[in-house]
Amino acid sequence: MKTIQIFGGGCAKCGILYQHAEAAAKELGMEYRMEKVSDYEKIAEAGIMATPALAVDGKLMLEGRVPTIAALKELLK
Repeated sequence: MKTIQIFGGGCAKCGILYQHAEAAAKELGMEYRMEKVSDYEKIAEAGIMATPALAVDGKLMLEGRVPTIAALKELLK
């Protein structure tokens, strides 16, 4: 099971990234767990400079943008 983390302070783009990531994971038929990280200290500890950001199993995959569902499917494969 993969852990998909969305980092951000609760902005609209963070919510969209969460929805897109969840949709991409479902379309791929993945077993996954979604996690929102909004604690700024944890965001800083992860080395994230721009939100929203996405990590899979602890590996930072993107930050500062909201890709399409199709682009996220490629990242999650």
